[in-house]
Amino acid sequence: MSAPYRISRRIDIDAGHRIMTHGSKCRHIHGHRYGIEAVCEARDLHHDGEQTDMVLDFGFLKEEMLRAVDEPCDHGFIAALADMELLTMFAPPGREIAEWLAALETKVRENGEAVTTDTRMKTKLCVVPFQPTAECLARHWYVKLSGPVRERSGGAARLLQVRVFETPNCAAEYGE
Repeated sequence: MSAPYRISRRIDIDAGHRIMTHGSKCRHIHGHRYGIEAVCEARDLHHDGEQTDMVLDFGFLKEEMLRAVDEPCDHGFIAALADMELLTMFAPPGREIAEWLAALETKVRENGEAVTTDTRMKTKLCVVPFQPTAECLARHWYVKLSGPVRERSGGAARLLQVRVFETPNCAAEYGE
């Protein structure tokens, strides 16, 4: 059996977050230039069609990464559902906060995240069911990308890992 072929694609996004339980400066609202790298592998290359001699077309991988990562998060704020103090700051004026939060919670339960611009100042907000650490974001985006990678490759490729660079020197990765 031959060794697997591997490809990777990286995109970068700008997003804010905070780690509400952090004992130091990361508990404050701040942002990052995140680098997100997806690594895919296949035992064999496609033998025909538009992906001949490829694991997965880089353009297909980019499209899926833009859909799963860039669209919901770029130039937005990623917040934990449990961070009520922070979410209250984003609540749109004139709305009942409890109802707005309940709607977000329902979306998170149904979709694994809630993305909205129905916020104070119309800020893009992505609410997730975990603290938005690089480790948890890597797992979240892995889950969101693994099915589309399999589908876009016709079942030939699998997502091996997602690596999230929170800074140029600090990265977390998740893979199964």
